[in-house]
Amino acid sequence: MPRRWVPAGITTSTASSRRGRIAPSRSGSTTTRRIPSTTATWWFPRPEKIGPPGAPRHYACAVTNLQQKARRDKVVKTSTSLIANKPFQWAFVATLGVLLALGLAAAASAVSSVIFSVFAAVFVTLGLDPLVRWFERRGMRRGAAIVTVIILFVLVIVGLLWLVLPLVIGQAAQFVKDAPSMLADLQKQQWFVDASNGSGGVLSTVYTWITGLIADPTFWTAVGGGALKFGVALASGISSGIFIFILTIYFTATLDFSKNAVYSLVSASHRTRVVDYAERIMGNVGRYLSGMVVLAFLNATFSLILLSLVGVPFALVISVAAFFITLIPLIGTVLTTAFMTVFSLFTSPVAALIVLVAMLIYMQVEAYILTPRVMSKAVQVPGSIVLIAALAGGTLAGLPGALVAIPVAAGILLIIKEVVVPRKARS
Repeated sequence: MPRRWVPAGITTSTASSRRGRIAPSRSGSTTTRRIPSTTATWWFPRPEKIGPPGAPRHYACAVTNLQQKARRDKVVKTSTSLIANKPFQWAFVATLGVLLALGLAAAASAVSSVIFSVFAAVFVTLGLDPLVRWFERRGMRRGAAIVTVIILFVLVIVGLLWLVLPLVIGQAAQFVKDAPSMLADLQKQQWFVDASNGSGGVLSTVYTWITGLIADPTFWTAVGGGALKFGVALASGISSGIFIFILTIYFTATLDFSKNAVYSLVSASHRTRVVDYAERIMGNVGRYLSGMVVLAFLNATFSLILLSLVGVPFALVISVAAFFITLIPLIGTVLTTAFMTVFSLFTSPVAALIVLVAMLIYMQVEAYILTPRVMSKAVQVPGSIVLIAALAGGTLAGLPGALVAIPVAAGILLIIKEVVVPRKARS
């Protein structure tokens, strides 16, 4: 006959009257044992008779609490006895742990360029993935869409290196050569003389300081870190660019396979939720990066057309610089406008005024028309978080860090909103 479980405060006779008979023990008497619990008090048979089918849930909770408390007490006692009785052994183990951590940090620092290249290739791949999805929505199979995107990516890179880069290098070299004469011509213009007299010589002082700084060889040595360091940095940048280019092609071709391989490492009980969050975060990252590149390209194209129309020299170099500056979130267009307006002053005040007004109009069009259309499905991050994340990312990794810091912050906000906050609400 199966054994029954009698709660505290109910006698055996009362329980018998309620549920019938109480199963006797082997000796013929009812032997019970009281197990303390923080929530309820229950009476149970001897430990060797514990575990029949249908045991109460409170019993399992009580035993689990006791077992956990016993394990904690044992761990604390063992740790305390190890520190008290064997201090040198404990110190040796702790020192080994610290040395291992320092070794791992040194190894990560030594391969930091490789780690950066891998992460850069991953982010570029996520930026290309929305284009692959776009081709799929147009009826193209995924394999064909991936091949098409890879071919387009290769053609764009080759086109930039073959057509645009020589022109940019030529104009940049010409700008460095003509900079002293441009500054001299600026000082002779009538508007500059009038502005300098009206400001009490402050503008002339600023001009003298800028020209002296540009003419100082030590300034360029400090900026470039010396010719040797600049050459090493240039060679390292070219090799990293080639490595990122190859990795991007590989990651684009194997993105789904790589994601499934990573998802398989997650336990089955949490896999569905982890996959959902990961796909949403990666989708937001891809849409944000592709949207920022599209907006920067539109800004650079408009800048090139505008500067060419007003007759500002070196328009191509300024437009390429504007493309990269516009990638900086939230303040990139403002910096581009100020940068272009200052350069337009070398031509004439009228040209600078036209550029300023046109860029202000473009900023409104970008804010209210282009950005909502391009970034409608991308991440939504408060402005303060955007500034903090961009500043932190730019400090750590320059322009690429500032670019990827926003979607990373958006992913962290998503996890906090949908994982941490509900868990705290249930606790």
